[in-house]
Amino acid sequence: MHFEILVEDQTGQKALENLVPKIIGTGPHTFKLHPYKGIGSIPKKMTAPTMAKMQTLLANLPGQLQAYGKTFAASASQAAVIVVCDLDRNNKNTFLCSLLSILQACNPKPVTRFCLAIEEGEAWLLGDIPAIKAAYPHAKDSVLNSYVNDSICGTWELLADAIYPGGCGKLKSQGWPAWGNEKYYWAKKITPYMDVDCNVSPSFVFFRDQLRNLAGSSN
Repeated sequence: MHFEILVEDQTGQKALENLVPKIIGTGPHTFKLHPYKGIGSIPKKMTAPTMAKMQTLLANLPGQLQAYGKTFAASASQAAVIVVCDLDRNNKNTFLCSLLSILQACNPKPVTRFCLAIEEGEAWLLGDIPAIKAAYPHAKDSVLNSYVNDSICGTWELLADAIYPGGCGKLKSQGWPAWGNEKYYWAKKITPYMDVDCNVSPSFVFFRDQLRNLAGSSN
């Protein structure tokens, strides 16, 4: 099975560079990651072509899925599209319905799975506290142990309070470039230690199992 994986940004790309091989192995399955510049919003016209000037995931999703449907029409059992994005503060069911409506507008439809990190990608890191402790031995146990998996709580801020000197407040005071770079560094540093079979984030487990189920069905 070959996976085309669409992600919001370079932080997601860095995390999945390390995690996907742990999930599907290093062969015979293959994957390619496509990072965007944020999540953006779904265009009003579902048949809109890929928007080169709008380099966000959702703005380009209708055109991308339509193109994949045509490209993989003859090899649907050997290729799949995985869309990975944050739920943020959206209603899960409503947001999933919006994503599925994009897929339904495609003819033909590519094999596609929508995998939402709940609330944010850092939830997948927090699903493996031993990995966080391995990367950051001085992480605050009291903060990490207060986290409820996949809760809507300000996920990246909680992780910052656990591992960043001065916590979330210190990091936020430096502005977006600083905390964006720090989130990328967390993904880079923590994911090599992660055990994908022991992760307790339900949204990560869903992502992992979707990949494995698709890979198994292609054997």
